[in-house]
Amino acid sequence: MKLEGEQKLLRIFVGEQDKWEGRPLYEAIVDEARARRLAGATVLKGFLGFGRNAHLHTVKILELSEDLPVIVEIVDAEDKIKAFLPRLDEMVKEGLITMEAVHVIAYRAEGKGRAKKA
Repeated sequence: MKLEGEQKLLRIFVGEQDKWEGRPLYEAIVDEARARRLAGATVLKGFLGFGRNAHLHTVKILELSEDLPVIVEIVDAEDKIKAFLPRLDEMVKEGLITMEAVHVIAYRAEGKGRAKKA
C-alpha cells in the first residue's frame, strides 16, 4: 500500500476501562481498523487527563486511577477514514473523536525487494 502526501489522522480518546462487547474498547477499535484494512493504528496510554465531566485521571500513587486516558491514532486516506466513522459512532459511547489533515512523508514496511540493514 502506498500512503504519501495529504492524508487524515483520526484520533479517538477513550478510557482504559471502556468496553466493547466485553473487550477493551481500544483493542476492539484497532481490530476493527485492521479488519477494514486501514493503514495502521497506534494506541497511546496517557498518565494524566480529564474529559467532559472534568474527573481527573492520573497515575499518581496517592490518586491512582483505574481508568487512564487512552488515545487510538489511525492515519489513512480520507475516504477510508470517513467510511470507518459510522462504526466508531456505534462503538464509542463516551469519548472524543477528532480528524485532522496530516502530510505523510513515508510509510514503509520491510518486505520483498528491500535490502535489510546490517
